[in-house]
Amino acid sequence: MNEAIQILHTITSQVSLIEFLAVSFSIIYVILAANGNIWCWLAAIISVSLYVYICYNAKLYAETILQVFYLLMAFWGYFSWKSMNTKNTIQEITLSSHILFICFGVVFTFISGYLFSIYSDAKMPLVDSFTTIFSLIATYMVVKRILSTWLYFIVIDIVSIYLYYSRDLYFSSILFIIYSIIAVIGYYNWTKILVNND
Repeated sequence: MNEAIQILHTITSQVSLIEFLAVSFSIIYVILAANGNIWCWLAAIISVSLYVYICYNAKLYAETILQVFYLLMAFWGYFSWKSMNTKNTIQEITLSSHILFICFGVVFTFISGYLFSIYSDAKMPLVDSFTTIFSLIATYMVVKRILSTWLYFIVIDIVSIYLYYSRDLYFSSILFIIYSIIAVIGYYNWTKILVNND
């Protein structure tokens, strides 16, 4: 019990207000996205703007680039969802499309990881690159409302728990535990929509 209290004290003493706000809006984003609510993109704009600052200061440069990409995707996502009937538009892609996405992700993970390890002082460049590249793919899938995006995010979130914890960003690692749970719920919710529309 004392160990648990000590861990909680360590976490709360190292959490900045900026990280707390980033985490809060990130949770709001994922909950709204899992329920197909278009306002998830406004929460995303706020959270990723804060995470650009956080990741840059933590020397997670690939993650910083990812957050900038997320910001652009949040605007695209809003206008894309606004132009469609988002409550009833869920799709799935073929196995060959998944293989293409995964091969693309693996190749660019290794390229990015190599470049960051050689040309920067990035910490954990290969793991950082994995979460970055596959998050780019999964975020594109969210905008297109592809059901299996949630399966991709479950894997990404589990790896991200380790990445952020290793950089002493404890509150963010807790965020990714929450993300993992919400991703499961998101998959369930979107599956129901897809089945009901068939």
